[in-house]
Amino acid sequence: MTGTHTPERTARDVSINLRASREQRSRIDRAAAALGKSRSDFMLEAARREAESVLLDQRYFALDAETFKTFTDTLDAAPADNPRLRRLLATKAPWER
Repeated sequence: MTGTHTPERTARDVSINLRASREQRSRIDRAAAALGKSRSDFMLEAARREAESVLLDQRYFALDAETFKTFTDTLDAAPADNPRLRRLLATKAPWER
């Protein structure tokens, strides 16, 4: 399997049941086949990716007072000079030329 994330290789000891329309199942089956995966593997990987995305997008996180101070100081600090970024931002986008 390619990519930067290695799927978890744990025993599957619980089931997840859901209902789908024939069209939904057919589309899922076609996509799974295109990747050489079973329907179950395809659905579990897609659900896991979405779950990670949702959890990583949470806006609330707790920090102790010292870590919070470090965090806010970092946010408040002026950005370091970055000539390459300055040059990139000064370049017109291809659709503006």
